[in-house]
Amino acid sequence: MKLSTTVRYGARAIAQLAASPDGPVSVREIARQQLISAKYLEHILKTLKVGGIVEAVHGKRGGYVLAKSPESITLKDLYDVLEGSPAPVACVDCPETCGMQDLCPTRDTWVELKEAITAVLERTTVRDLADRQHQKALAAVPDYQI
Repeated sequence: MKLSTTVRYGARAIAQLAASPDGPVSVREIARQQLISAKYLEHILKTLKVGGIVEAVHGKRGGYVLAKSPESITLKDLYDVLEGSPAPVACVDCPETCGMQDLCPTRDTWVELKEAITAVLERTTVRDLADRQHQKALAAVPDYQI
């Protein structure tokens, strides 16, 4: 299973919002720091706004902020808004779409896969992402001690 760029970029953007507690962050600033197209990012953030993940702040110092605390937003919330179900095949969520559901040798595996993905997405919060971003930034700073 591959994650779409929409989910990957959305996760990076909300991690940056969580790491920026001083107020709204502009689309341009997020795009610059995350190396994402501002136009594409604007589309993602508008979708996240409709989904209740972020809020838009208008005005000269406007931008986006998280709609809830970073501890209360999970990657599952983000995934649900941007992608929907993490089921790898349609029959996992809608068994009636396949006439082989009771005989299929692979369906149980696809159900397990969805459950495993869902578990990881549910236990990973935006605070976790922001903390990881901070740790990686610290590790990337060169130390020039003699």
